Amino acid sequence: MKPRIPNVTSARLVGGLLCACLLAAAGVLAQSTLASTTTMRAAVATAGAPSLHVSGRGLFSAHGRHVVLHGVNRPGGEFMCVKGRGIWDGPMNQASITAMKTWHVNAVRVPLNEACWNGESYVMPQYRYGNYRRAVVAYVQLLNRNGMVAILDLHWTDGLYTGPHGHCKTTAQARCQKPMPDAAQSIPFWISMARTFKTNNAVIFDVFNEPFPERVTGATQPWRCWLRGSPFCTGIGYRVAGMQSLVNAIRSTGARNVIMLGGLQYANDLSGWLTHAPRDPDRNLVASWHYYPWNACSGPLCWNRQVAPVIARIPVVVGEMGETNCADNFINPLMRWLDVRSTGYLAWSWNATWACTDPGPSLISSWAGAPTPYGAGYRAHLRALK
Repeated sequence: MKPRIPNVTSARLVGGLLCACLLAAAGVLAQSTLASTTTMRAAVATAGAPSLHVSGRGLFSAHGRHVVLHGVNRPGGEFMCVKGRGIWDGPMNQASITAMKTWHVNAVRVPLNEACWNGESYVMPQYRYGNYRRAVVAYVQLLNRNGMVAILDLHWTDGLYTGPHGHCKTTAQARCQKPMPDAAQSIPFWISMARTFKTNNAVIFDVFNEPFPERVTGATQPWRCWLRGSPFCTGIGYRVAGMQSLVNAIRSTGARNVIMLGGLQYANDLSGWLTHAPRDPDRNLVASWHYYPWNACSGPLCWNRQVAPVIARIPVVVGEMGETNCADNFINPLMRWLDVRSTGYLAWSWNATWACTDPGPSLISSWAGAPTPYGAGYRAHLRALK
């Protein structure tokens, strides 16, 4: 749609028409790459939020500064919309981000729901598609204005899965974690997401929260399933999108954003990550690692054997970590180990409606940022970093 020409003097009108003709002849009058106001291109990150790229084993800003991410997970966007309770769980405003800044947070991971972003019909209209997208874009822009990197995480996805470790066995809707992303909705999700944020490299794409194809009955090639998807995902009834297809989807839009990929066993197993890493023409991949007390790789012996070799080759970010005993004794040794290796981490979670036990654990007891005992330990560690 051409812009309406204002009422101006004839000289200005002629000049404006000549300029318009020249621009049209040159093919510069472009329409938005997104079809409507419900799908919008996010603005370039404002001053303060670093535009990131991978170089060797680290993340670097456009000015060559090494950036180590220290942050929190801000859940809500993955479950509230699909449950018909809203888009976010709690405030997503300047006051809440100001509270995070007092903790010295420089990155926020935002779990999302593909059905709400894609506008699937089973989501209530007020919480899907345009409304949901605008809310996500607005929050990313607010984070960036405050100097924080936004990590957008595809957390809940479609696909009927009734096997071991199934979290919602009676529905194919995006109401829980699934072992792998579904091709039908996750690929369109990432194409749309990449188009929206392709001009903003202060946004990182975490393509799938916690893969667990190895837990599926009959699984024989879990890492091949992880990389290639169907038909290598025995025991998963829906068509699976492998990590390569999600990377391809993002790059097909021209987006060069950093991409995070979690390994097997709910993103705790990085043993096959280097040998199965997707091909990325932009070489902008990061390994995402998750760490909780119930994970198999949970001590220095495993960290040194399995995680350190990956850190030696590419950037690693702990996308999630936490403990459910309302203390910080479990995460403290890991943070010290990661600090020595200039490796970043984000704790789960910034949500005052939860406790510091399970379900949770929450870092805060109020939206103003008052910490739980678990959160107090994490906050003290971040504030002590130089």
